[in-house]
Amino acid sequence: MLRLYSALIFLSLIWGLSFVFIKWMVEPAGIWGTTFLRCLAGALILLPLFFRQQKKASGKPLKWKPLIIVGLFNAGVPWTLIALSETQINSNTASILNATTPIWTGLIGFIVFSVMLTRFQWAGIAVGFFGILILMDFQVGGLFTSNFVGVGTMLIASMSYAFSSQYTKKALTGVSVVVISTFQLVVGGLVGLIGMFIQGGVDWNGLVEPKALLAIVGLGCFGSGIATLLFFYIVKKGSPEFASTVTYLIPGTAMVWGFVLLDEPVTSNLIIGLLIIFLGVFLSSRKSKKQIKAAVGLEGRGSTATQYEHKS
Repeated sequence: MLRLYSALIFLSLIWGLSFVFIKWMVEPAGIWGTTFLRCLAGALILLPLFFRQQKKASGKPLKWKPLIIVGLFNAGVPWTLIALSETQINSNTASILNATTPIWTGLIGFIVFSVMLTRFQWAGIAVGFFGILILMDFQVGGLFTSNFVGVGTMLIASMSYAFSSQYTKKALTGVSVVVISTFQLVVGGLVGLIGMFIQGGVDWNGLVEPKALLAIVGLGCFGSGIATLLFFYIVKKGSPEFASTVTYLIPGTAMVWGFVLLDEPVTSNLIIGLLIIFLGVFLSSRKSKKQIKAAVGLEGRGSTATQYEHKS
């Protein structure tokens, strides 16, 4: 368990700084270029590990369809949407909206994957939504206008992460973390590359500036490569819900980085919204005694991952 918590803390430190790197990178690289370059840098780290592992696997077939789906929903879609969001909102606001991922994980688990939720988890979902409203200063109408880019796109990115976590647990149990992580980066990179060809918008001269180069290395090698390995390690050894609680820690580090490196203000709405969302995440991550006993029982019979109660 100590390894899981250590991985969670280290992951939060990397991803908290990633929101600053996106700010630095999105101007010269563009939205699609940011996705492509972070995936490319991360893939360069993981591909040697992938090929070495596949050589030892003696031609064991890959689960192509689930791997592509996870690549789309855990990299291609959310990373592009986050880059788009940060063209309109501060990095600290983006990180707090990203903190709603555990709430969406529970809700999507219930709707799509028939995961049973307790009354505490339903209460957490409701509280989390109230925290989002505070962040938006109750300007809900903005989500249905041109102001959708920012808060709205960031929420969709969080939903995409949530779906990917649940789907990974369901469809890729037993698949190596290296395989999942590498495919995610390759698929995400292809999404970014296609977008670059269609839309363009990359300032190649700007990408050789020190900040941009640091962002590519930090966001790609650490934020997309090493961090992706850590995330899927936590999902497989713990659970999607536990892995998604990394978002408890990210907003705190992101706010500090944003204040120090980007001179972003820390407003009262930001703090109050964050605390309420955290309460919602805490409640939505709770499980009933029956769920805990079922998970312990399955683990005792040799299960390698946390299981879920399903509706019949």
